[in-house]
Amino acid sequence: MTRARRTHGLSRRHFALALPSALLASGCTAPYKGTGRPGDPIVLTLLSHYASGELKAALQGPVDEWNATHDRIKVQTKAVEFTDLLTTFMVRQAAGQGADILHPYCLWAGQLVRAGVLRPAPPEHAEEIRRGYGEAAVRSSSVGGRLYGYPTEMQTYALYYNKRLLREAGIDGPPRTWRELEEAAYRTSRRDRYGNTLVQGFGLSTYDDSTTVGQTLALLNAAGGTFVSADGRSTAIDSPAGRAVFDLEHRLVTKGASAPGVNVYKAFPSGQVAMVVSAGWWTGSLKPLMGKDYRDVGVAPLPVPETGDRRATLSTGFMLGVNAASEHPCAAWDFLRWLNTAKVGVKSAKKVTTATRMSSLQVSVGSLTGRADDMRTLLGEGGDPNLRPFLDALAYAVPEPNVPGAQQAKSLLRKNIEALWTGQQSVDEALRTTRRQVDQEVSRAW
Repeated sequence: MTRARRTHGLSRRHFALALPSALLASGCTAPYKGTGRPGDPIVLTLLSHYASGELKAALQGPVDEWNATHDRIKVQTKAVEFTDLLTTFMVRQAAGQGADILHPYCLWAGQLVRAGVLRPAPPEHAEEIRRGYGEAAVRSSSVGGRLYGYPTEMQTYALYYNKRLLREAGIDGPPRTWRELEEAAYRTSRRDRYGNTLVQGFGLSTYDDSTTVGQTLALLNAAGGTFVSADGRSTAIDSPAGRAVFDLEHRLVTKGASAPGVNVYKAFPSGQVAMVVSAGWWTGSLKPLMGKDYRDVGVAPLPVPETGDRRATLSTGFMLGVNAASEHPCAAWDFLRWLNTAKVGVKSAKKVTTATRMSSLQVSVGSLTGRADDMRTLLGEGGDPNLRPFLDALAYAVPEPNVPGAQQAKSLLRKNIEALWTGQQSVDEALRTTRRQVDQEVSRAW
């Protein structure tokens, strides 16, 4: 599934949209255009990052179904690559060419709301979302306690491990605590006589945001910490929990159990990484990539610092919302309700049951949604057991903070994590610099 890769720089311009507040609140005040006859339908545009391959085909399926069964309202999909998605939202909005329906990364929700791009969900839709989705999914699609769309793709983080490598090191199963994690990492690490890494015990990688930052924030959540304060105006990483995570990662690197310059997305499938923290989307990619060697892959809940600690991890996600400038908000919300809440028949575990179209779409490409009931139905008893820990994590995952400066704050955190891993900064320096830079960013008057 799509990872939260590095994005282009953010625009800090405010886009003034001349829309009355009552229109934004209700979402359904704007009049329809067209006669409503088959020859003169309303055409809604949906802009997403599902630009190619199985993602594009998976979304087009339900869209084609809608268009075949609805004469008055049609939906047309448009797509750009994920790395261009945020910039496209902002630029097209400024030019008055924004799509009716948007599919943003939830991390950007605060920025898009502040810029007047997203329309609040009408009360009846907000109630459906709160009723049908888990807390993490609801929070990730909300800004200031107000919902702005239907959660779609939902990713939680857990520990991937190579059963064979652990077994060869005399380790019976995956670690449950950080002490066990460190011990397993050191015991499974291997280098050649020249000091080159043959096997990383624990994969830390500077490959992209979802790897560098995602695994660090997952560990931070597991330690009971948070990246951004509750009011969204400062960072909370310079805390005992944040220090514990940075200390752990620093030890793993300096003692040779982790080699951040190695691309874990290539090294783990090749048996060169014993353990790594990553999101559930990877499961669907590993199966075809590893073939019969996939039997060596296990997934376990993220280890916690001490036995008995409460479980927590990171969740990321996407949402489908309606453009504040759309001329057909009621039609757009109707389509989103049909796609995300209406149940249709599906086959699961040799029986026919029901699930939403969006949940079926996500499972078909190896992902999850925040609808735990759908996920249990669709995964069934015969599903891949490696997806179960990610499904279970929906109940205790902590969503990424989505304050207006969240994307830039994430980029700054990544920069300082990499400086720590490469020895350019000490733990103290990395925490101090992160706090100063991120505080400046999230407290900015956007």
